[in-house]
Amino acid sequence: MTNAFERIYDVVRRIPRSKVATYGQVAMLAGNERWSRVVGYALHVNPDPEHIPCYRVVNRYGEPSTAFAFGGINRQILLLEEEGVVFTDGRVDLSEYQWDGESPP
Repeated sequence: MTNAFERIYDVVRRIPRSKVATYGQVAMLAGNERWSRVVGYALHVNPDPEHIPCYRVVNRYGEPSTAFAFGGINRQILLLEEEGVVFTDGRVDLSEYQWDGESPP
């Protein structure tokens, strides 16, 4: 799984500030659309949260993780809000904030 985790981390590193990606989107960009749960496992054991911004990954509804490993759900929300991401009723508007999958400029 190490190789899969590295592919996942490479994708997550590319998510720009003020944008989010879904678990399924990260899985697809990492090479296997069935890896949504693997993405969750990889982010939960993120070895370098300072450089692998796992807080920018939300579920398919735009909701933060209730099991965010680096300070809980409120910490994930705070980190995203500090980047300008707006939550409405506990969700991010994916039509506005979802990353298009391209590398940041």
